[in-house]
Amino acid sequence: MKPLHQILNRPLITEKTSLQKDANRVVVFEVARTANKIEIKQAIQKALNVKVKNVNTVQVAGKKKRVGTNLGKRSNWKKAYVTLEEGSDVDFFGV
Repeated sequence: MKPLHQILNRPLITEKTSLQKDANRVVVFEVARTANKIEIKQAIQKALNVKVKNVNTVQVAGKKKRVGTNLGKRSNWKKAYVTLEEGSDVDFFGV
């Protein structure tokens, strides 16, 4: 297995993901594009000491951007929706 810092990039904390976390125990992470569901599950269990029930992944296409006459494209990235087992919880802010 790859090191944790090569699999998990960052948690995605938005209004929508906060509502999903409260209602369905779903936490969202930006992960490495080469990581598979098994590696993501093991990395989250090891890093956060929680039990993972399910992992769903989505390839997010990078947006096309324009600056003046120059065209560019942001990089594609992968998003992982992680469903936690009953009784498991993640607190990112420690409040």
